[in-house]
Amino acid sequence: MTTALLARLAALSASLDGPDAPAAAPEVLADRPDGTVVRSGPTVAKAHAPDADPEALAARLRIAAHPLLRGILLPPLPVTAPDGLLALADDGRALTRWPYGGPVPPDDPDAVPWEDAARLLSRLHAVDPRQLPGPVPPMRGPAKAARALARLRAALAPAGGPPSAPRPGTGPLPAAAAAVERAWALLPLWARDAAPPPHTATLCHGDLHLGQLVRHPAAGGPWLLIDIDDLGTGCAAWDLARPAAWFATGLLAPDLWTRFLAAYRAAGGPAVRPSGDPWPELEVPARALTVQTAALAVAKAATAGRPLDEVEEAVVGACARMTSLPDQLAPARPDVG
Repeated sequence: MTTALLARLAALSASLDGPDAPAAAPEVLADRPDGTVVRSGPTVAKAHAPDADPEALAARLRIAAHPLLRGILLPPLPVTAPDGLLALADDGRALTRWPYGGPVPPDDPDAVPWEDAARLLSRLHAVDPRQLPGPVPPMRGPAKAARALARLRAALAPAGGPPSAPRPGTGPLPAAAAAVERAWALLPLWARDAAPPPHTATLCHGDLHLGQLVRHPAAGGPWLLIDIDDLGTGCAAWDLARPAAWFATGLLAPDLWTRFLAAYRAAGGPAVRPSGDPWPELEVPARALTVQTAALAVAKAATAGRPLDEVEEAVVGACARMTSLPDQLAPARPDVG
């Protein structure tokens, strides 16, 4: 992040409580290639990814501000005028402004709001996209998975070679990358962002994980979904796929998965059948999210020059099992009836 961008975000996130209100020192909450977030007191400002489409992002912001999404998505704050929800930095990056929300405590597993997350997804999936300001863009989940594979290829490409070229030689990381590539090749085209998805009538978040949940107001307010960069119409099961993949690979305890799935079903969520085995709907998205996670893990390890950690090895191992027996990601345990 450049000094100029930090200054712009700090100014954008500055509280508008009045000229006599004490100014809060800016705090960088996140600084990644896909987004930088700066907080000043009760407000945060975000610089979106450099390649973000401003028109699609503006459409997503209008959706997040729509009354039908009240109590589901954290609404944006104006940045330029009463109805201006997006500004552009000098380098063309899109900038937005939001209320600060309290995140999920990272060191308290018992505080993770699994049921709240499930109910929020169910409510989101029930919103009729035809009643929203359009055009509603497509959900970007498969596109993010494809970008993860591109990042993997770039990280392991020979110096000076094309990103698609594998790094010569053997070793744990090239072998892991090969397992990820084989699992990727088994996915249907739509899950690889190479064809239209089979279902496009549902409003989806597109990138659900625990970092996308905040309380607002921060002190004891209700849980809301944040980060609308991937919001759009698509396959609702994609929003359940990350916890499903965590469960199937042994990274999420069965009782937590059961709580999440039961709460989603009890709220009338349409992504899976109301009872019985949910895996027919979840299998492809869960495989895709597993491959995406593994691709990013191997890419990060290669860039840092380190071996895979235990969790990263688990998701790569899941990719390897997918290619040896195609149904190996499906859980053997009974699901919620």
